[in-house]
Amino acid sequence: MNSIRVGMCALGLALAATLTAPAGATAAESPTVEEQRLDRAVPQEILRRSGFDALTARFARELAGARSYAQARAVVVREGSALWRRAVERAQGRGPGAGELSRDDDRPLYWARLGMTREVRSWEPGFGLSAAERAELLGELERTSRGQTAIRFPHGKGLKRILLTGFDPFTLDRDIRISNPSGATALALDGTVIETAQGPARIETAVFPVRWRDFTDGTVERTLRPYLRGVDLLTTVSQGRVGRFDIERTNGAWRGGFPDNDTVGRTETVPVSDPASQPQWTTTTLPYERIVAAATGPFPVHDNTAVTEIPAGGTEPVVRPEGPTAGSTARAGGGGNYLSNEIAYRATLLRDRLGLHETLPAGHVHTPVLQFAAGNTSEVTDPEFVRNRLDIIAQVRAILTAAMSGPVTR
Repeated sequence: MNSIRVGMCALGLALAATLTAPAGATAAESPTVEEQRLDRAVPQEILRRSGFDALTARFARELAGARSYAQARAVVVREGSALWRRAVERAQGRGPGAGELSRDDDRPLYWARLGMTREVRSWEPGFGLSAAERAELLGELERTSRGQTAIRFPHGKGLKRILLTGFDPFTLDRDIRISNPSGATALALDGTVIETAQGPARIETAVFPVRWRDFTDGTVERTLRPYLRGVDLLTTVSQGRVGRFDIERTNGAWRGGFPDNDTVGRTETVPVSDPASQPQWTTTTLPYERIVAAATGPFPVHDNTAVTEIPAGGTEPVVRPEGPTAGSTARAGGGGNYLSNEIAYRATLLRDRLGLHETLPAGHVHTPVLQFAAGNTSEVTDPEFVRNRLDIIAQVRAILTAAMSGPVTR
């Protein structure tokens, strides 16, 4: 009899739980590989020394106070946008104190964002959250905290418009201390104005994740498409080779499989809409000759023409120093076959599909690798590391000035 009562009690509790659970609610998600790195000592030190360590806890409190999906979405949009603004203000010497790390550091933004996305992923509100709603909250947080929803060009004549993109840090399992100078450049230049031979030019920026799935889902096209008809120059930027800048002449439609920040690899043709009309190659329309000839800074700037292709009728990849041959299949653009090549390919393909090939200078700039001082194998920063990052940022600014200082070279 007792066993019957226990069984009936358990059944009643299960039924009650079923009746009170919000319809469509799903359980919390596990942290991603990228988010799991957050608990290591280096990310926590970067957050503490930058003053960004309290942002996740504040975000969690705000999120816990939401009593509906609409309220939660409002929190995510507000706090994601605030994180981007704070990172930009810090990089440009405004807002709260910089903390112990150099203001130009892009890493506090990266690690603080991961803290916030992990909170959304693990959140189980009383009103219930469907898988689609959770995904939308994560998407809003990604877009707002990356500056993708904050691109604002002034109206009126006389001011040129430049759109620049950067990337998150990557290869963090090699060295979790890594900073990405392209992301630092995006923070330092967002909303700034440079003087060029064509007049003043306003720079607006955004940062992209180092994840294959986001590119497959169209994050590049979704972000850039609304602005391309109204800008005077577009440049995607990423970290490239040691000791040099490269203006990448040609981009290839191939993913080479290198693991992303979630340790996922993809080896395939770059997936885009309307694959039937997809070219194997796209080309820069940046004025590379003028940029290479200009005195832009301490690092040499190269017009990089090399690609890797499978020639028409062939089966094996061949390196072509002067660019692709007719009818070939892409295996690597000038910028390789990772996400730096892919963002350049997607951006220039979008340019071409919008009919802007003859009017919009657009292409990819690879910066030098940002390196720590020799012998520094454990500290999160050092004077040489900071100086190199500042030099790279300044030289990207000079490259943009050179690109806007005359007619576009085709």
